[in-house]
Amino acid sequence: MSEDMALMIFAAGLGTRMKHLVHDRPKPLLKVGGRTLIDHAISLTDDILPIKTVVNVHFKKEMLVSHLFGQPVNVLPEWPDVLETGGGLKAALPHLGSNPVMTLNSDVVWLGENPLVALQHRWNPKIMDALLMCVRIDNTVGYLGQGDFALAKDGRLQRKGDLVYSGVQIIKTDLFAEIKERAFSLNKIWDIMLRNNTVFGMLYNGKWCDVGTPEGVILAEEQIAKTSALQRSKLVP
Repeated sequence: MSEDMALMIFAAGLGTRMKHLVHDRPKPLLKVGGRTLIDHAISLTDDILPIKTVVNVHFKKEMLVSHLFGQPVNVLPEWPDVLETGGGLKAALPHLGSNPVMTLNSDVVWLGENPLVALQHRWNPKIMDALLMCVRIDNTVGYLGQGDFALAKDGRLQRKGDLVYSGVQIIKTDLFAEIKERAFSLNKIWDIMLRNNTVFGMLYNGKWCDVGTPEGVILAEEQIAKTSALQRSKLVP
């Protein structure tokens, strides 16, 4: 991996599925296991030390700006509109540089290996335009959707499979200049790369908690408690 790779953390969503829980705060400031979601995400950088970390904000952005003050991140407000994942990353590129970047969703809790470290170890820019961390549905917690991708024997991804995109990736950014829309999904970029057979995937072997609903918060906290109890039991002689 390039030593000067930067990280983009997506934190600009409206969080509408959280219902009453976002009445007085943005979703990234909801606490799960005693720590805010945005702090869960930022803690993953401790093991990789990206040259720069950018966090985009929108809904109740002043609260997030205040919370992140003094932390080693650059806060980028999206205003007046939410730009979606693709548009948000494109808007952040002047702050991230031209090298491949890591992106990370902030509404996930990872219980297992650091996914950013795992991606770095697998990244091969000679053959990859994107490397997506995926997870088997039976390793998800709080996820109610279907699969997104299938993984071929050579590591390439294709649409329509039983693997869920986990919300973390490494991606080259050259193609973003070709997209004229201001707001668009990362799927628009992936579709181009998929046609070129340059999207690769890898599997996450830990538990992946999708914290997108009030029920997801409860399930994630239960899973954190179970994981902590298991870890403590292993320390007892």
